[in-house]
Amino acid sequence: MRVLVVGGGGREHALVHSFAQSPLAERIFCAPGNAGTAAEADNIPVAADDLPALLDFASREQIDLTVVGPEAPLVIGLTDLFEEHGLAVFGPNREAAQLEGSKVFAKEVMADGGVPTGAYRRHTALETALADVEGREDYPLVVKADGLAAGKGVIICAHKAEARTAVESCFVSRDFGAAGDVLITEEYLTGSEVSLLVLCDGETAVPLAPAQDYKRIFAGDQGPNTGGMGSYCPVPGFEQKAIDAAMEHVVEPVVAALRRRNVTYRGVLYAGLIVTEAGIKVLEFNCRFGDPETQAVLPRLDSDLLELCAAAADGGLGGARALWKPQDCVTVVLASAGYPASSHKGDVISGLAEAAALDDVTVYHAGTALQDGEVVTAGGRVLAVSALGDGFAAARERAYEAVGRIAFDGLQVRSDIAERAVKAQAGELDLFPRGLELA
Repeated sequence: MRVLVVGGGGREHALVHSFAQSPLAERIFCAPGNAGTAAEADNIPVAADDLPALLDFASREQIDLTVVGPEAPLVIGLTDLFEEHGLAVFGPNREAAQLEGSKVFAKEVMADGGVPTGAYRRHTALETALADVEGREDYPLVVKADGLAAGKGVIICAHKAEARTAVESCFVSRDFGAAGDVLITEEYLTGSEVSLLVLCDGETAVPLAPAQDYKRIFAGDQGPNTGGMGSYCPVPGFEQKAIDAAMEHVVEPVVAALRRRNVTYRGVLYAGLIVTEAGIKVLEFNCRFGDPETQAVLPRLDSDLLELCAAAADGGLGGARALWKPQDCVTVVLASAGYPASSHKGDVISGLAEAAALDDVTVYHAGTALQDGEVVTAGGRVLAVSALGDGFAAARERAYEAVGRIAFDGLQVRSDIAERAVKAQAGELDLFPRGLELA
């Protein structure tokens, strides 16, 4: 198969790396790619949201399967365009991708399917939104821009003053542009979060192993939110019974509710779950592989990912299941100076080969580029180092050993990734004290 991966981050390098292991892969392209994908695929200098150029390339190169990494190309209709020209795509069409592209659409689909989620109110005007937050006493409260806002459109407000500021950031200062034309105020849910990635072909849904990630920039969950500073897979305590419950009460009802709207969901459905005292509920849906969860999930996958993605794109997942290696995986993200407020570019990265030489370690590139024969930083999250181990303690030790071999100016890394997984595996911590058995 001739495969095109769309995107240029760590998630896309992880996909390219997995596809490269498949006997089905004849040639792999990545648009635009990064310094890591360049070693395993042919990088194409086309932006992920340049749909006409992507279509031209895929048609000219007779691409058998296009796998889309980021959400933006899906939300603006890459799949629709490619399918109109007879090209197979792993990724939902424009309407199905609204599960991520519109918080209101996702809530409406969940309501149709009876899927448990936080109570919410929809607002299209400053006055009604301000009246809502002023009249509430149930703080903290979550204010969300309805559309895509580069991961910055979700604001947890501890009190009314913060909620007013959040509302005004949407409707007055227009911090989120058109994504903030509509906002929702949502019940704040308390519990332990789990990311569940599910392969879908429109009828059949095949879950991958669950993961947990770390959003804050600093250890101890301090500092501003990021795109993710690390992850681990699987999740101690979130066993097969919980996965089955999530499939039965969340994923399958959502896919069925979309079908009732004559919408076929083909691709990966990312269910952002939270285990509360009342059981599993949905925080959000994404219409693509998570980042950095993908970098923690795929090293453990013992099935052919390319075969699974091709089957999903063709509506042929019936009877398929994902097989897993017994080891655990820990992924640690290395970020550039100034991230997440800004990012520094052009800093030379050393130690990549030394880190990758360790057994069961994979170094995924995200914000990297080639410059004068050297690998340099080119974005906020620069690398993700993933390590397998017999138990989380071994995987974690190996991951941080690899991280210690890598250096660049201004490097930022959290020191506590997977600490809780180690403690949970040792019986010293319950990740789901609020009652997973209620799921």
